[in-house]
Amino acid sequence: MQKIVNVIALSSGVVSAAVIGLGIFTYVQRDQLIDSVKSKVMDAVSDALPGAIGGSLPPTTGLPTAPQAAPAAPSAPLGL
Repeated sequence: MQKIVNVIALSSGVVSAAVIGLGIFTYVQRDQLIDSVKSKVMDAVSDALPGAIGGSLPPTTGLPTAPQAAPAAPSAPLGL
């Protein structure tokens, strides 16, 4: 019975050490990991939307304009 408890305690210690080691590695490498994810996301988005990221609108697409005002109706003379 003591051997089973020792194996469980040893495996628990190994798992705890692995979790702590992975946490430290992630904390130290967080800037590189974030930059890597950002570049992969930007590549995926730029492939999905060609010309929209990092560039201008296509030359055929213009800016919207305000609608033209309707011409005023002729007014009736005041003397009538």
